[in-house]
Amino acid sequence: MSRDTTPDVDLALFGALGDLALRKLYPALYHLDREGLLGETTRILGLARQEYGLDDFRGRVKEALGKRVKASELDQASLERFLARIEYQRLDFATAEGYDVIREWREAARRPMVVYLAVPASIYGDICANLEASGSLDDETRVVVEKPIGYDLESSEQINDAIGEVFPESRIYRMDHYLGKETVQNLIALRFANPLFGNQWNQNQISHVEITVAEKVGIEGRWGYFDQAGQLRDMVQNHLLQLLCLIAMDPPSNLDADAIRDEKVKVLKALKPLEGEELSRNVVRGQYIGGSVDGESVPGYLEEEGANTSSHTETFVAMKLEVANWRWAGVPFYLRTGKRMPEKMSQIVIHFRQQPHYIFDPDQRGLAANKLVIRLQPEEGIALQVLTKDSGLDKGMRLRPGPLHLDFNHAFPKTRIPDAYERLLLEVMKGQQYLFVRRDEVEFAWRWIDQLIAGWEARNMPPRRYPAGSWGPVASIAMITQDGRSWYEDY
Repeated sequence: MSRDTTPDVDLALFGALGDLALRKLYPALYHLDREGLLGETTRILGLARQEYGLDDFRGRVKEALGKRVKASELDQASLERFLARIEYQRLDFATAEGYDVIREWREAARRPMVVYLAVPASIYGDICANLEASGSLDDETRVVVEKPIGYDLESSEQINDAIGEVFPESRIYRMDHYLGKETVQNLIALRFANPLFGNQWNQNQISHVEITVAEKVGIEGRWGYFDQAGQLRDMVQNHLLQLLCLIAMDPPSNLDADAIRDEKVKVLKALKPLEGEELSRNVVRGQYIGGSVDGESVPGYLEEEGANTSSHTETFVAMKLEVANWRWAGVPFYLRTGKRMPEKMSQIVIHFRQQPHYIFDPDQRGLAANKLVIRLQPEEGIALQVLTKDSGLDKGMRLRPGPLHLDFNHAFPKTRIPDAYERLLLEVMKGQQYLFVRRDEVEFAWRWIDQLIAGWEARNMPPRRYPAGSWGPVASIAMITQDGRSWYEDY
């Protein structure tokens, strides 16, 4: 991570006792501080509805760090320095009363403020309006909001309008943590710094693309939120379409934020709608039933605590879609994401076309295509599958597939791979937006997702059942095998 000087900022963290703050934000900020990447006088103000004394609040943060930071990285001096930056205020976010404490906290400050809204999107507008009414903001204040923003295009526009009443687009940072992953950054370098790939990145050389984001977990007590959202809104709109944009976009003119985001918007505009029979043939919804994950029995979605037993919310989606432009015409993109899968895995697989004339053993023809596998989790890395001659005097010209493999943990054993939130928080403090999502990206993504949902409702397409611990409904396998292909699962 770059050690360029990070400006001093005041970070006002709304939702300071929430799951996101405790699991991700404090560990990320601690690591930045430990590595000397926080400004020397940067302060953090935690804001939540609970009544807490400062020592008790710092105790909660310390407890969270103990759970999320490796013991070898949690040294006493760094911990004490980080905790000393933290202050706490109780605040009812929805009412204007009490926001004066933020203005008073800021009165002597001569540095930008970063407002991080680690709260439900439904109250983003209220918080922004209350901050403005209290006089807590200035022309350098930035606001960070978590995706997904809204439930559909209409609600997304309402929320973005409310934020936009207070903050200009240049100071709004819409967070998609996938964009902060080291491998996603390397995808940009891989495509645009290497002619080996840049010259092959089109429909002439690539046969198809897979994107898989699989989760072992179920809904983890988030029934109220998840049953309203479902996997399509929660994961496809939120993460998979962003990954698709980075794979499919044309080269930007430079690395400026808007140059990159302009190209991503072009991809979203070019997504071919899935309607009528194409929707039935090329999209599979699923909902997990009871099964086994890692040898342990787990309940089905409708058996989870607090479940609505008549829910038709999907916990799995697989789809085949097309980017209708010159670069990608005729190239299918296969996307799938689900809960209660056999393993936690996020990966992109680029399948290159076979040579036009094949001269080796006909029985091995199925091997004769290169694959580029980009792994985002659990361990980040990139592998290019190539074919070589099998060793041995008795092998003749038998082929053997094998990877040219860059595993970041092994390639850089002395370098800790930063968490996505570390990079994203650092970029916010520096005032750089290229890793964040612009409003029109959000809205074009919702527009495409909304037509899918409308099609499901019009055609009465309930989710198909799949056992927990499997790779989803059988129909998702049939969807890709009907094209003579299969999902790639061997990293």
